Amino acid sequence: MPLPADYHTHTPLCRHAVGEPVAYAARAAALGLSEIGFSDHSPMRHNDFDDWRMRSGQLDEYVEKIRQTQRDVPGLTIRMALEVDYLPGQEEWIRELAARHPWDYFIGSVHYVSGGWDIDNPAKLSCWRERDAFEVWAEYFDWLTQAAASGLFEIIGHADLPKKFGFRPTRDCTPLFERFLSAAASTHTTIELNTAGLRKDCREIYPSRPLLELARDRGVAITFGSDAHRPEEVGMNFAEAVALARSVGFTQTARFERRQRQLVTL
Repeated sequence: MPLPADYHTHTPLCRHAVGEPVAYAARAAALGLSEIGFSDHSPMRHNDFDDWRMRSGQLDEYVEKIRQTQRDVPGLTIRMALEVDYLPGQEEWIRELAARHPWDYFIGSVHYVSGGWDIDNPAKLSCWRERDAFEVWAEYFDWLTQAAASGLFEIIGHADLPKKFGFRPTRDCTPLFERFLSAAASTHTTIELNTAGLRKDCREIYPSRPLLELARDRGVAITFGSDAHRPEEVGMNFAEAVALARSVGFTQTARFERRQRQLVTL
């Protein structure tokens, strides 16, 4: 079965991935993928923001690494992108990043909630035990909805990331999902099926089947991403992700070039 493009991969510049881009591309080619996109964690305006993203002075180096990989692996379509954190008030910084290079797409992700807490950081796992799970999910989805409504991103990453460590609300989150997906539909923003969730405590693809079903009903398109932080993770569990997407009713996936979307048969 032909596999879709893997649009969510990282590089060592983010300080928590290993393997140069050419190794990721070689893995994609070996798997029979026709396309891969590099989408490493973008810099923030201040380099001391956290310790799991490239520094601002490394952005040109990142671009050159991808350009070199395109030269080294000419038989594979290689897209140049960023995974960009959305925080309210940072929109102008995102626009500045967008203007610096001819990107193919931006993945908009929410990792932080108020108080500077990056909810998926294992070093801050104890914070989950100090907060009500529904309140965290509600704030997360409020910011994710703002990200989708902003029109700054082509793709929203790992849409139900708060489940990573298994902290799930007992209250129904459907209204949170619906508001987010309505915003995504209004800006023609896609969401990804991110297989990294299968490698985390939640043991489930991001997003869950119920959220995907709502996305299908609202006409929100999808992409696929492994969230690879090492070459052997490229395309990992894509067969399961494709099976999930098809079982929900998706027949197409989105691809991007210079931030323009094309839908192709899944």
